[in-house]
Amino acid sequence: MLSAAAIVAAAVVTMGSAPAVGAALPHQTITWGSCSDTALAAAGAQCGTLQVPLDHANPGGTQLTLALSRLAHKASSPYQGVMMVAPNALGGTGYEQAALGSQLPGADGYDWIGLARRGLAPSVPALSCEPNYQDFDRPSYRPTTPDIEAQWLTRVQGYADACGQAQPDLLQHMKTTDIVADMEDIRQALGVTQLSLYGQSYGTYVAEVYGTLHPLTVQRMVLDSPINPDEVWYRAANFDQNSGLERNFLLWFDYLAANDGTYHLGTTRAAIQQVWADQIAKVTAHPADGVIGPSELADTFLVTPYFQATWPLFAGIFARYVASGDATEVQATYSQFFQHGNDNTFATLLAQTCTDAPWPTDWATWRADTVASDAQAPDTAWGNTWANAPCRVWPAKAGTAVPVLGLAVRSVLLLENSLDAVTPLSGALTVRQRYPHSALATVNGAITNGVVPGANACLNTVLGNYLSSGTLPARKAGNVSDTECAA
Repeated sequence: MLSAAAIVAAAVVTMGSAPAVGAALPHQTITWGSCSDTALAAAGAQCGTLQVPLDHANPGGTQLTLALSRLAHKASSPYQGVMMVAPNALGGTGYEQAALGSQLPGADGYDWIGLARRGLAPSVPALSCEPNYQDFDRPSYRPTTPDIEAQWLTRVQGYADACGQAQPDLLQHMKTTDIVADMEDIRQALGVTQLSLYGQSYGTYVAEVYGTLHPLTVQRMVLDSPINPDEVWYRAANFDQNSGLERNFLLWFDYLAANDGTYHLGTTRAAIQQVWADQIAKVTAHPADGVIGPSELADTFLVTPYFQATWPLFAGIFARYVASGDATEVQATYSQFFQHGNDNTFATLLAQTCTDAPWPTDWATWRADTVASDAQAPDTAWGNTWANAPCRVWPAKAGTAVPVLGLAVRSVLLLENSLDAVTPLSGALTVRQRYPHSALATVNGAITNGVVPGANACLNTVLGNYLSSGTLPARKAGNVSDTECAA
């Protein structure tokens, strides 16, 4: 971790060397119209586009088209200004997130702005490298033989090469700093001197970097499930998550055991673990329906450590599969959740995280770290490593992570579920220390990555007070949450 002095010095250098966004061109305006996206249309949003430079250091060069959405404030509420959603690369979300303005307490007073970040459809161009990369019957994630390990190394190298061939120029400009420069162009096009920011999960890092590079334009900021900026991205997107994901997967097993009368899979965690191990062994020997091998089975049901609300859905799917051996429902679920045949979300996720900061290039380092993690997280470690492994050989040069500073950002609300595995509570506490004008609200016992929208009355009161009036919970002394809610 950098010392405080080093962080300040590095940030001054970073801000001083940042290109002047749009300096050589007049600011554009956005023409808003109807939305073809059904979810946005149903929410009453408007949609538009904005041209931004591929390379913000060359504003007159090649342009990209960003797709934007806006949900206007309600006239019945006092106007609070613009709330821009920092796009979340993990879920590909951003464009539809203007709809949060109708879902969150205290949100009615803002004009909510969503954007499909560069490379993500419907922005143009949309990055696609190998649409069927997340195919069926892939090698087992666990490299029990040198041949399996070699197959995966070949697969990830092939994917990285395909990305380099698909959009070589775009790949050089997919960093978080590029997205932040796009957001600054959007702010200028909206004609406002200040805006508020909402970021969730990986989107919180975008908001953190924006606030570091443009602190005087930030009115309020909500960081929901914040990323630890000290861990971007080799650890934050990979090894920091594994043990928490394993813990939450076993908590789902506890749920199955507690509801054995419904699912009939066993009455203890150990019994469910044995059922799971038997199913993994079964599809390793013979992929179910010829398509669901151990990697696909793991991917399908490892959605549960991320989102607690999915537990009953996936419990039913798993129970029916175990009882019948018919993988049709598993295959359909995998296709839906992992966008089989469409790698746009995955490609843009890697294009951003692979280039924000350097990744180790030595496979021996990755392997040793994964073996160590696997000892604590046998169901999650290898799958996470192979998902991120294209970053080891990514065809675009990585930049240097922005040293996130929060001293000049005057108002920040941090939200965290205490058992979130993707963005652990330890990271939220680190971010809290970075922002002296912040307060952290924690939901104890909740696991979902992303606190809101939700039905927790305690948390919604905290959020509603902040969005409607800027009121933060009183900040406590020490490295602790400032207010705690029960799940």
